[in-house]
Amino acid sequence: MIEDANLLKVHCETHDDLVLARAAGSGAERIAEYVQVKAEESDQLWTVATLCEKKKSLNSSLFERSLARDRHSETARFRIVTLRPPASALEPLTYPADSEFRSLECEAMKELHEELGRRFPGAQSPKGNDSSYWLVHCRWDPRYDLQTVIKDNQRRLFALGNRAGCVLLIEQITTLLEELRTMAKAASDLKWVPHRAKKIITRGFMLNWWSDKLREIVEGAAQKSGGKLADKLVAAGVSADIVGLAVELRRDYASLIRSPRYMESDEIREFQGRVKSDALTLRTRLMSGALKLDGAQFHARCVEQMDLINANRPAGFPDQSAFLKGCLYDIADRCLLRFEPPAL
Repeated sequence: MIEDANLLKVHCETHDDLVLARAAGSGAERIAEYVQVKAEESDQLWTVATLCEKKKSLNSSLFERSLARDRHSETARFRIVTLRPPASALEPLTYPADSEFRSLECEAMKELHEELGRRFPGAQSPKGNDSSYWLVHCRWDPRYDLQTVIKDNQRRLFALGNRAGCVLLIEQITTLLEELRTMAKAASDLKWVPHRAKKIITRGFMLNWWSDKLREIVEGAAQKSGGKLADKLVAAGVSADIVGLAVELRRDYASLIRSPRYMESDEIREFQGRVKSDALTLRTRLMSGALKLDGAQFHARCVEQMDLINANRPAGFPDQSAFLKGCLYDIADRCLLRFEPPAL
């Protein structure tokens, strides 16, 4: 939605796995793209047979369920997301919508149309459209693997930052993408009743979110070291004496990691990676509602996690409590972690 001005809102687990609501050009037409995500089996090769196979629990096939979405006032489009490209008979559906090989006059599409006609004679959507409509307006979208998706999202977010005049660091991109995934997951997990509005994420909301994040990153870069950390702790409701100690720990940490004799580089990376990973886990749980804590309580939980990491350090290894907490506060100071809970 940040990239595309025509993408107005996204429904998370409502009429389908996802519904993308779009404006069509400059007119009043609205398009609803119904997206089904089929990634349960990484080795599944989708064929016409699997597309048309009726699931006993649903008494319908993927094709029938997809076509049946064409029932509302918006113009319906369809997308199927899988981990692997489909078999050759379905390959035309992976081509761009304006490709000449998507025409029903093309031999491969003609054969596919005839096959669906044999399997589902007379099949129509509630609005009276048949399999030819579905074929013309369906997009098969293979995504291959998680790392491919992550790298593509990183590239897109980096480009969006550049477009807005803000060069994003990889750690900042990782944090922003995690917030986006958490946002989508939280919306998906809610019940339609009574949380209908919270399951729909609008472009206006996303643009405000994006603007706030960029402003936070830019202002943080201009602020003196430790200032961003203090602001985050105050916003979370942490008392002034703890704020002062936290700033001192972060400064001590920054001084220590500049000393090559303090630790071997591999040890530094291992501890830093553990702090980042555990902080991300805790923040994700807070964002999803799994942790019911206010800002000060969440800060305390993060500090306790640093003590837990320290308690589980290798036998004979010196105490690292101050280093771990300093690392936590350094992450927050670099705008990679906030302690206040998400706004309801």
